[in-house]
Amino acid sequence: MSRPWTVMESLQKWANVLQEHIDKMKIPPEEIRDMEWKFMKEFQEYVEPEEGYQGSPQRRGPSGREDEHTTLPLGENVLTHNLGIPVLVVCTKCDAVSVLEKEHDYREEHFDFIQLHIRKFCLQYGAALIYTSVKEEKNLDLLYKYIVHKTYGFHFTTPALVVEKDAVFIPAGWDNENKIAVLHESFMTVKPEDTYEDFIVKPPIRKLVHEKELVAEDEQVFLMKQQSFLAKQPTTPTRASESSARGPAGSPRTQGRAGPTNVPSASPITSVKKPDPNIKSNATSEGVLASFFNSLLSKKTGSPGSPGSGGVQSTAKKSGIRLVIAGCFAYFQ
Repeated sequence: MSRPWTVMESLQKWANVLQEHIDKMKIPPEEIRDMEWKFMKEFQEYVEPEEGYQGSPQRRGPSGREDEHTTLPLGENVLTHNLGIPVLVVCTKCDAVSVLEKEHDYREEHFDFIQLHIRKFCLQYGAALIYTSVKEEKNLDLLYKYIVHKTYGFHFTTPALVVEKDAVFIPAGWDNENKIAVLHESFMTVKPEDTYEDFIVKPPIRKLVHEKELVAEDEQVFLMKQQSFLAKQPTTPTRASESSARGPAGSPRTQGRAGPTNVPSASPITSVKKPDPNIKSNATSEGVLASFFNSLLSKKTGSPGSPGSGGVQSTAKKSGIRLVIAGCFAYFQ
């Protein structure tokens, strides 16, 4: 029941397997006909089991005696595939009914439509039908008792169960076309004669289930690709000039103050950091910068109308200017 769209295909598959197995046994035709006749007779003579009666249930007359001559005629589509042996169809995983309702929007008519087609198939082979669930432990004991009853003729008193949609039990010989027609009452969007696969459709496969698996590249292969990629990149002249300007100890000041350099500047920042010593010395430049920033500190930055607030603003701005001066000195050094 977890995959109801495969039910009829599975039933037909195993019916063919069973038929082929019987054919390979090479049973004499006379014996096969005898088996078929006995099975048909047992199917026709089925009655509801009675409490306290030992042995297989048999049809009884009005006086309570066993009436071996009273048999019901077979329907049009009943026992059309008589294998001569009892057959039991077990529909497993019936706890998936709730999952089908939530995930695939299955309704009452879906489950009745499924049951209708399964019961029609069972009529063709004279098979019994039982719904089971190992997860919820439904009908497991009943399944065992029915198998023992059909194999050894043990006492069996459970009647047919058709009320619960996930715990159906129909013994062989009980069902007929009129009882199956009761399921038609729940059909709203489907007809009984509709094809099974047209209504019980296989849901589309989600893309997430079949995503392509990504395999990580080997580490050494990845590193080799990066090495070849870096080898093709042109060298940066700025980095080369900076590395050449540094001294053995890693300090730019040692090489910068040793004398003039002939390396051309690659950016405006490089030209500012390394002024031309032929125009001015470093000491003179620092003196000019100090005078300039001292003149900024001597200016009044507060508001003339509010001396209190002006003092606070002047102090804050002076502090900010001092920070700027300290940063500029550190930068030019």
